[in-house]
Amino acid sequence: MQITPTALPEVLLIEPKVFGDARGFFMESWNEARFNAALGQDVHFVQDNHSRSARGVLRGLHYQLAPHAQGKLVRCVSGAVFDVAVDMRRASPNFGRWVGFELSAENHRQMWIPPGFAHGFVVVSETADFLYKTSGRYAPECEGAVRWDDPSIGVAWPLDGITPQLSAKDVAAPLLAEAKTFD
Repeated sequence: MQITPTALPEVLLIEPKVFGDARGFFMESWNEARFNAALGQDVHFVQDNHSRSARGVLRGLHYQLAPHAQGKLVRCVSGAVFDVAVDMRRASPNFGRWVGFELSAENHRQMWIPPGFAHGFVVVSETADFLYKTSGRYAPECEGAVRWDDPSIGVAWPLDGITPQLSAKDVAAPLLAEAKTFD
């Protein structure tokens, strides 16, 4: 697997080795020992999540605060998404900055989004199946969100004139200036 730091160095783009032939392909999508060695820390995942969404569905930007902060290892196994991480750590020199990459069934890319970062994605194919492992259990009392279109963050979502489909929770999310953040 190839691991590449992004413009937010804690957020990593992961490209597994894919072995393909006329029959299809094989890849190791997860190996705890290799992942932890590459990160230089011990990450233990406690929950797997799967979502299916149609073109234009935008989920995010979500995170969980302490004591149930979550890291996420995300990938798209059908279709394609534009996946985004935003630094939510007020003390960070990168506070409020974002990175985004296309994750797809074709490119097999994964992204590691550590605790302290918000996460979201928009579906850019007809449909997409999105999988993610979390390092902390879901705890609604620790939920955080920030508006997907906050101009102070300025995510360049590839919407191509489509009005995104949002949940009521995402429509009501606060701007970064009012959002709960990490110290």
